[in-house]
Amino acid sequence: MPSNTGTTRLVIVESPAKAKTISGYLGPGYVVEASFGHVRDLPRNAADVPAKYKGEAWARLGVDVDNGFHALYVVSSDRRQQISKLTKLAREVDEILLATDEDREGEAIAWHLVETLKPKVPVKRMVFHEITKPAIQAAVANPREIDRDLVDAQEARRILDRLYGYEVSPVLWKKVMPKLSAGRVQSVATRIVVERERQRMAFRTAEYWDILATLAAEQPGEGPRTFNATLVALNGDRIATGKDFEPTTGRVRPGAGVVHLDEGGAQGLAARLADRPFTVTRVEEKPYRRRPYAPFITSTLQQESARKLRFSSQQTMRTAQRLYENGYITYMRTDSVNLSETAIAAARRQIVELYGERSVPPEPRRYTGKVKNAQEAHEAIRPAGDTFRTPGELRNELSVEEYKLYELIWRRTIASQMTDAVGSSVSVRIRAVTAAGEEADFGATGKTITDPGFLRAYVESSDDENAEAEDAERRLPHLVKDQPLTGEQLAAQGHHTQPPARYTEASLVKALEELGIGRPSTYASIMQTIQDRGYVAKRGQAMIPSFLAFAVVGLMERHYPRLIDYGFTASMENELDEIAGGDHAAVDFLTAFYFGITNGAGDQDIARSGGLKKLVTENLSEIDARSVNSIPLFSDDEGRPVVVRVGRYGPYLQRELPGEAAAADGEEGGGQGDRAPIPEGLAPDELTPEKVHELFLGGGGERKLGEDPATGEPILLKSGRFGPYVASGERKSSLLRSQSPDALTLDEALRLLSLPRLVGTDPEGNEVFANNGRYGPYVKRGEEFRSLESEEKMFTVTLDEALALLAAPKTRQRRAPAPPLRELGADPLTEKPLVIKDGRFGPYVTDGETNASLRRGQTPEALSLEQASEMLAEKRAKGPAPRKKAAKKAAPAKKATPAKKATPAKKATKKAAATKKTAAATKSAKKTATVNSTAAKQAKPKRAGSAAE
Repeated sequence: MPSNTGTTRLVIVESPAKAKTISGYLGPGYVVEASFGHVRDLPRNAADVPAKYKGEAWARLGVDVDNGFHALYVVSSDRRQQISKLTKLAREVDEILLATDEDREGEAIAWHLVETLKPKVPVKRMVFHEITKPAIQAAVANPREIDRDLVDAQEARRILDRLYGYEVSPVLWKKVMPKLSAGRVQSVATRIVVERERQRMAFRTAEYWDILATLAAEQPGEGPRTFNATLVALNGDRIATGKDFEPTTGRVRPGAGVVHLDEGGAQGLAARLADRPFTVTRVEEKPYRRRPYAPFITSTLQQESARKLRFSSQQTMRTAQRLYENGYITYMRTDSVNLSETAIAAARRQIVELYGERSVPPEPRRYTGKVKNAQEAHEAIRPAGDTFRTPGELRNELSVEEYKLYELIWRRTIASQMTDAVGSSVSVRIRAVTAAGEEADFGATGKTITDPGFLRAYVESSDDENAEAEDAERRLPHLVKDQPLTGEQLAAQGHHTQPPARYTEASLVKALEELGIGRPSTYASIMQTIQDRGYVAKRGQAMIPSFLAFAVVGLMERHYPRLIDYGFTASMENELDEIAGGDHAAVDFLTAFYFGITNGAGDQDIARSGGLKKLVTENLSEIDARSVNSIPLFSDDEGRPVVVRVGRYGPYLQRELPGEAAAADGEEGGGQGDRAPIPEGLAPDELTPEKVHELFLGGGGERKLGEDPATGEPILLKSGRFGPYVASGERKSSLLRSQSPDALTLDEALRLLSLPRLVGTDPEGNEVFANNGRYGPYVKRGEEFRSLESEEKMFTVTLDEALALLAAPKTRQRRAPAPPLRELGADPLTEKPLVIKDGRFGPYVTDGETNASLRRGQTPEALSLEQASEMLAEKRAKGPAPRKKAAKKAAPAKKATPAKKATPAKKATKKAAATKKTAAATKSAKKTATVNSTAAKQAKPKRAGSAAE
């Protein structure tokens, strides 16, 4: 599209991929350049704060809370070069078009660009929801001004998250563990996962039985002759099912009025019903109709992608971003289910082509979103363009991940404009009477689909893997009331109640959405943040909270309940939406939250507490760190309380000695009772009394082996982070590979504690030692090391043998590659074989080309193929790590000129100057190291606010 004659326009987008696609749709009068995401943000640390603000008390926050919450923005170090390039281009053009994303984040990026570039030429905002030629041409032809209400809402969210994170996180550092973080949404998401795990820990299973009858209809005809029916009532009283039991006791709920059959009762009843006649007592037939699902919004795309493709939220959004930037789908951060008239027409045409005219309803379908304050002017996620390309047409253009996600979006969009699925459902009651007059009622249901409608294109999945699919049929024979049936088989079947299922990323996103917490742009980052912080780990698709998460959530619930309350967090989202709509002032909102001064607006409970600032400072002394870091489990058979302590080196079990209360003795907890480490990867709900007993008595806890005859100190067998070891006083030594903790004797422990062993002294007076190390047994003299052939040799090697080894040239023996720890199978995305190997820095998964280290909490035994595939996909997406530049060689020192002999006074002056110079150099080096460390951490840009939440 050519620009006006003689006019040059600079179009600024966020990513190079987006710039490349858009530049193909514009004429030679346009220069398209990327900003690489956000160009400015609040300072991340002290090194980012400009010198003129370093003395300000509010500089650590980056927000001047006493002057209208003025934000201090700094250009990111990795954006300065690009900003210089954009500034130069801005001077050479006649007009600037800001083409960042159409949501609040995109609006804020556009505003930050104006504030940073300070252009002298006209600036316009162009917005579009798909990157196609018609959409880009329309956006260029119809620019608008920057929407300051949207900018204010994004800025308020960013400041809110900074205040929350910077004020609450230090409380966690002091009371739980250093380097932890709290966030307005991440803390609530963690609480949801922890509450579900608490329910699982409190759950007590119950057993119940019923009878499955295989019945046959007498008359011949179409359809099946036999069908299954389940016992539902006995003598008019309903048979107990899983919902009738209390989850915390395993007992039938009081007043349930049900018959609880055990195994003997069910088998006895089945025997009494054998050979008895069965009669149909009731038949109810109803029409079945199922409407199509609405097109995807961000949250439903993440949910279905997780269920059907096993993609993480982050993986889904990363793949959708590529599809959007390359012009295949519309904008992927949306909470609107609307489709444009163009999209509806395209879908209806394609349905006719693929499924026939009968599959298109007479009138187009319109959908209304359930998400509160959804931006209905936006569109749902759909294939881009006014003619949808089928997945088959794009098979050779897209990667495996992109193809799968595009097909999912295409099918959902097409299905949303198709006819209903229709059919019939039938419910049948059947009765049999025992010889003793017991009336047993059985029930069966059936479903027949006569016209699948939209189900031809798309069937939604469920979080319950045992749930029946929407398109599944259950056909029954044609049955009528009073019809006799024959019981071909009766089998008693037992069931156990199940604890509530753990959250998956899909179901957690759904829970957050239903609570009104978070927004489309934040869900993926929240899922990743709570995992990166060590609060949640994934086992397959299930999200398991750590005991660290229990401690953090427990502290927040006890001392800052309002800050982690679901309703309060949702209300803040609503207020941010009001700011975006121009109905609320950002300063009033922030003042109410931080200082508790509401001016008729804001949260009254926070106001009564004096606001966030007062809340976190005045209550700090009331928080007992020991109590916060102790998670009670139960009392053992001897009445001893068993708790989980969250310590610096990980969680561990502690069982107090009978009649003795544990006394605080520092960060690790105190008390004189038994301790046992909790193995990595063990879920909180797996700490059953039986498992705890195993950890304490199975060698996991401390065990006294005896006393050292030389010192009288006890010799203890312990289990640490790196395996079992023996300790006595200040001495410690790991067990040898050939030794078992269960069989270790006192003599063997004393032998281990003799290491490192002094072998002798060489002729020059240097001491020679034998010891055990990371790479096996060795002898050492000064900085010289030589390996020993066996562990036993550490205790028997003579001085002459050691000196001979040390005199021999050092050779490096190539070891045969160790076999993989585990073979996982073929990668679903690349079809390459995946294996888990043990590396220098721990286990990692590899496909032979790309490696990804296992995350904290993941174990080689528990890692699934899907998790491994996802980890490698993320690693590939990040690209290779940048190579470090070789250090420049120092220039050769100049030859010193002989100096005159200095007087004592001059010597003192020189010494003082040298000391001062050294101190200054050290200070400068530390400052440089801090800046370099900060720059190294700033990789690909994140959308502002996502990390803080």
